[in-house]
Amino acid sequence: MSDTENPNAIRSRIWREEAEPDNPFAIRATYCRGYDVYGEMLGQARWVEMLYLLFHEEAPTETQADLLEALAVALANPGPRDASVHAAMCGGVCGSTAAASLMAALAVGAGQFTGGHEVFLAMEDWAACGTNLEAWQKRLVSLEEIPGSIWPTPEHPPGFDPYGVSTATTVKQTLACLVRYNSGAHMPWLQQNLHALEAAAGCPLAMSGVAAAALADLGFTPEQGEMLYLLLRLPGAAAHALEQHPLGYKKFPFGTVELEIDSTGGNHENA
Repeated sequence: MSDTENPNAIRSRIWREEAEPDNPFAIRATYCRGYDVYGEMLGQARWVEMLYLLFHEEAPTETQADLLEALAVALANPGPRDASVHAAMCGGVCGSTAAASLMAALAVGAGQFTGGHEVFLAMEDWAACGTNLEAWQKRLVSLEEIPGSIWPTPEHPPGFDPYGVSTATTVKQTLACLVRYNSGAHMPWLQQNLHALEAAAGCPLAMSGVAAAALADLGFTPEQGEMLYLLLRLPGAAAHALEQHPLGYKKFPFGTVELEIDSTGGNHENA
């Protein structure tokens, strides 16, 4: 019976499987976009090439694979200062399951401040403005509500740090590194026009903004970029959750909080 005759057949342009002749539940061969995963790719392809191929019709060029790999290294561990990693650490220290710690990281890291949806919005900005500085300057100062969206109106220009004073060194290092791969027009243009964009945004570029430009250069859609950003930041969350698990809550790295008493008797709390 063909797939068109079988209403229960799994239809996917990404993945095709062939069953063993003696067991319909065991897989004899698997193809990703037509490539034999276990017969050709295994042992030959890089992980980022497989990752790219899952989202694209064609395999990446060597330059595209190198760029994606460099981006993956930059995003692999946002660090304990990041809210998503901190959420995973909370899960680890209280003995939550592995899945619960990762889900905490995903939930906290999915939003519009350093999160996955911020990358989505920043990539939409790239799609709308391209390399037109005037269009960017207008868009960065007009944060509008999206009709029918479950998300609130952004409180700051996507891809920029509303609490930043100057561009973080790690952000500048990542941008300088990724530009060298020369895999598209967005990254070089971002570097050349960084000061003008930051002036229009009223705040410095964030790592999410660099990631959005790189993912746009790699040809990912905003929806795909959001997914990849969430995925690529999970290794650090996992590692920190595991690190915290045996230490216990008494050694959990809470930030220092100082309380000051004002003249009226009220408390001022300074982190």
